[in-house]
Amino acid sequence: MTSMKMKLYKSFLLGMVFCFSSLGCKFYSFTGASIPAGTETFQVNYFDNIAGNRPGSTVEPGFDQEFTLALQDILLNQTNLSLVGTGGDLIFEGEITQYSVSPMTSTANNTAAQNRLTVNVNVRYTNTKKDEDSFEKSFSFFYDFDANLQLFDIKSSAHEEIFERITQDIFNAALAKW
Repeated sequence: MTSMKMKLYKSFLLGMVFCFSSLGCKFYSFTGASIPAGTETFQVNYFDNIAGNRPGSTVEPGFDQEFTLALQDILLNQTNLSLVGTGGDLIFEGEITQYSVSPMTSTANNTAAQNRLTVNVNVRYTNTKKDEDSFEKSFSFFYDFDANLQLFDIKSSAHEEIFERITQDIFNAALAKW
């Protein structure tokens, strides 16, 4: 390359780096989030646990707070948006509508060999900058465990896996459009 071409090439690369660092990450993150222009904040309202209203479902104490915090965490970790208590550009709210354990497989003696914890969360997402992206949708996931174990024994790992999956699905639906 000639000296002039090399200078142009370096200038082009420098310009691209500047563009991606100053503008690109503002509206697109490396996690796949597509943030509308002018969006700077989000709020996650407390997710009420109304699972006890559904037959076969129970209210797990503290699950609502844990879920609300897990959703806040994924948004903080995968975007550059700021968490606010009110007036967010993006608003997440909803209810936990199912928290139930049911037998999945049985033994020859007609006893459960494996159980499944199922969680369902109804989410209302409001995008104040781009209303057509707003939605109300249910998200669900499960955790299978040996029937010889009690829910208490697996609760921590089950909640962690369920939170990870459901919050990622919510993130993808709201900001990655997957």
